Amino acid sequence: MKTSESLLSIGKFIAEYSVHLMGAGVHTSRVVRNSKRIGEAFNVNVKLGVFHKNIILTIIDKETHEACNEVIDIPAHPISFEHNSELSALSWEALDKHLSLEELTEKYNKIISAPKIHPLFVLILVGFANASFCKLFGGDLCSMGIVFSATLTGFFLKQQMQKKKINHYITFIVSAFVASLCASTALIFNTTSEIAMATSVLYLVPGVPLINGVIDVVEGYVLTGFARLTEASLLIVSIAIGLSFTLLMVKNSLI
Repeated sequence: MKTSESLLSIGKFIAEYSVHLMGAGVHTSRVVRNSKRIGEAFNVNVKLGVFHKNIILTIIDKETHEACNEVIDIPAHPISFEHNSELSALSWEALDKHLSLEELTEKYNKIISAPKIHPLFVLILVGFANASFCKLFGGDLCSMGIVFSATLTGFFLKQQMQKKKINHYITFIVSAFVASLCASTALIFNTTSEIAMATSVLYLVPGVPLINGVIDVVEGYVLTGFARLTEASLLIVSIAIGLSFTLLMVKNSLI
């Protein structure tokens, strides 16, 4: 039989676990399944009310029917597929190996505190990815080089603005404007300048929120799904605004 203190500790852990998954870019049904799986490991029923910015959690002891409630905000974590897979595996480990709460907490903290990929390495990979998109859409080698450098500039600016916690819509507008403005130097050369400018902002496209939004709607989490799709749409509008500023500046050269 669980004491009120242990039930509260289980509730706090599951609440923290579930909001970290949501913040790391996991679709809602997976968060619910994983959280319920951990609840099964401790012989409690888990009820989740998932919203875009917070989660309402209720856990009920199957033996005593004692209930515990938690309301916790969802933090804005960087999207992490590594945390997605490792925390999902942790929920299975908790159920299969009957881990104690202390063991489970220790493993959870080890996962979320693991060293992250160096921002400089991410910056270079994103530059190569955008240059590859340029080639894929028909850009030549000169345009690829310009897109690579423009992406480095825009993405570095995005990283710095995110560190300072500047509004993410403003961050997207400024990053799109700077990247496309740098890519507009392709107009000076006899190269595929239109492709260079168009692909220079592709690193900003919010693919994960769009995919998760569709998955949530299809699986019945309509409120969360439409919230994610709305946010992703606003980010796309922000990208378009930033790109439009550049087009207004160089429109005479494009004609």
